[in-house]
Amino acid sequence: MNDEGAAVGLRNLVYGVYERRLAASLAPTAIPRHVGVIVDGNRRWARAAGAGSAVGHAAGADNMERLLQWCDEVGVEVVTLWLLSTDNFNRPPEELAALMPIIEDLTERIAATGRWRVHPVGALDLLPDDTQRTLKELDERTRHISGRTVNAAIGYGGRREIADAVRSLMKEHAAKGTSIEELAEILDVEHISEHLYTRGQPDPDLVIRTSGEQRLGGFLLWQSAHSEFYFCEAYWPDFRKVDFLRALRAYGQRERRFGT
Repeated sequence: MNDEGAAVGLRNLVYGVYERRLAASLAPTAIPRHVGVIVDGNRRWARAAGAGSAVGHAAGADNMERLLQWCDEVGVEVVTLWLLSTDNFNRPPEELAALMPIIEDLTERIAATGRWRVHPVGALDLLPDDTQRTLKELDERTRHISGRTVNAAIGYGGRREIADAVRSLMKEHAAKGTSIEELAEILDVEHISEHLYTRGQPDPDLVIRTSGEQRLGGFLLWQSAHSEFYFCEAYWPDFRKVDFLRALRAYGQRERRFGT
């Protein structure tokens, strides 16, 4: 073995020991039920490697599968992955065309594990017909799986979600014959929550964003009112298990006040 190979082997050994210590330090009662992840930095990772954006998105998709394995190991019940925002539709058409098959393949691979329900959230009508059809089929195929859910946020924007929730609420009450005035009298936050894409799910306890950016960018605006946030410098394809465990450790060390 050459010096470089020996160095890599030693580094992997050290990280393995560190991972085990981190995992052992986590209190079972401090594991978040719902983790939201803003998977940022795929394109910058690809540029740094001298590759095209599709290579970065493919590497990011592979890392999402690893993330779900880590979540499964510690007992996270719901994971929301922000794969494509409504703002991302302003990107070059050729990049979006290359990204759609990657998203379809990723969600199909997740469904094939038989361990996670794949629940697409977002404005699916903005997506190509083939992608829409794939996501809806996977949602139906995995609907029977309980205990583990992946929200695949595709064509997702937090403002759009709230607008869709209000629109759905108004349509529901219009069908019942409720007037606008009557609805205004009874409307509260729970009415809107019941029409969100994530209705019936716990709100995210922890939101992770990679690539060094420290903003939500519209991710789960309604649901993250009391979430804890963890920002990591690594680009998403380089996000490791030790980074995930550090996020969980930081979450477990915080005192959650829920506004009190």
